[in-house]
Amino acid sequence: MYLLTAQEMQNLDRTAINELGIPGVVLMENAGLQVIKAIREVIGEPRGKTITIFAGKGNNGGDGFVVARHLLNAGAEVKVLMFADIKDITGDAKVNLNILQSMGFKPYPIINPNSLNIVKLSMLYTDLVVDAIFGTGFRGAVPDHVGKVIEIINSSGKPVIAVDIPSGLEADTGLTQGPCIRASRTVTFAQAKIGLVVQAGPEHTGKLTVADISIPSVLLKDSNIRRFMTTPQLVRSLMPERAADGHKGSYGKILLVGGSQGLSGAAAMASMAALRAGSGLVTLAVPAGIHGLMEVKLTEVMTRPLPETGAMTISRHAAGAVLEMAEAADVLAIGPGLSTNEDTVEFVRDIIPRLEKPVVIDADGLNALVGSTGIPETCQAPRVLTPHPGEMARLMGIKIDEVQNNRVETALEAAARWNAVIVLKGFRTIIAGPDGTVYVNPTGNPGMASGGTGDVLTGVIAALIGQGLSPLEAAVAGVYFHGLAGDLAAGDKGMISLVAGDVLDYLPQAIKATIQKTSPDEELC
Repeated sequence: MYLLTAQEMQNLDRTAINELGIPGVVLMENAGLQVIKAIREVIGEPRGKTITIFAGKGNNGGDGFVVARHLLNAGAEVKVLMFADIKDITGDAKVNLNILQSMGFKPYPIINPNSLNIVKLSMLYTDLVVDAIFGTGFRGAVPDHVGKVIEIINSSGKPVIAVDIPSGLEADTGLTQGPCIRASRTVTFAQAKIGLVVQAGPEHTGKLTVADISIPSVLLKDSNIRRFMTTPQLVRSLMPERAADGHKGSYGKILLVGGSQGLSGAAAMASMAALRAGSGLVTLAVPAGIHGLMEVKLTEVMTRPLPETGAMTISRHAAGAVLEMAEAADVLAIGPGLSTNEDTVEFVRDIIPRLEKPVVIDADGLNALVGSTGIPETCQAPRVLTPHPGEMARLMGIKIDEVQNNRVETALEAAARWNAVIVLKGFRTIIAGPDGTVYVNPTGNPGMASGGTGDVLTGVIAALIGQGLSPLEAAVAGVYFHGLAGDLAAGDKGMISLVAGDVLDYLPQAIKATIQKTSPDEELC
């Protein structure tokens, strides 16, 4: 699923109208019909229901006029409250307003502060609100009067369907700079807009439906748009079929390097996650002092002892042994439970530039690279870095707020700077490739904010690379599976009690649900 900016959507509209000859009024009609479909799904048949439509003076308001006409035909009681004088409505919106007026319907302008009483009264008796105030071209903060109306709508407790985008939300950034509609559901047209799925977008968008309004998708095939929402269909298409004559060597030999005294669980979970995600062989290399413990703990994982420091962390002298083991592996993962011991940091800084096999770097593997000028860039191997916002801030030398307020841009900058795939973890995890491709992941929940869940993700991504996916593909699919496993676990156990081991336990179900087409539909994010 593409994620478009407002300008890209405008260009798509313009091409459909000017080059393909689809009249704008037809697109508006189709948009209104898609909103009617959503209304029926929310409140059932409109007959006898009261519906209040808030309309702006642009095409978004025109969509609202189409909705009003069809609701009237269906027997609903309809009120249209306009943030414009009738004489200010032009273009295709004017065409649909004229039709309404010809039917004997009278909209009510609410363009002054005295109109707030009308709004309050309408909210008392309405069954549903349709937000058709501002479209995707909106930027900045809504005018004060509109903001007061939005606050009344939000506090009414009535279900709200937003037309294309919640009014007050920026289509390009997902930011709000003042009052913004909190929709129960948003029906966006042709393609999703990036602001709907990042930053504050999801909390204002509600349930998102991407609706076809007859703009041919072929128009996007030759575009240079590289922003996507991860969907189960996409993930399914990335997963290779298992050959009937396959064997354990066919599905990836993973070498995971990590663990230390007190942090052995991270390495153990990452190893088991690699197996659960389909790896044929997983070897875990750990400090010699905890090797015996890991041999007992991990029945299906092979283990190897490494030279250690006095604190039972991996020593800088382990580099040679790890490089030798790497020759027999298809992919490496470095970081879970590694510790920030000074000697161990030197080990990481020594080995990363010398690796030739794909590598996933997480946790203390990333922390070891902070301040190590040039090391991410000098690594010749394909690599995936999986920082959480704090780790990304340290790696980039910026504040966490700068990362969180610019998640997509930060991930893309890091991917280009380090020529690596970046997985910027958190709400709506961002996956960015060095070629400028970016994916936004829809799965996952706040219950996954628990120690060890990132280690599970490391193992999953490494496993998928070992099965033949590119680093970017493995990151996209791995993050999706990981988040879906968390969602399934939360569905059974609740978010409060969720732990990393639950995500690991539900990983097989997540993979199975996606491959067998029982995961959430791509149109509803």
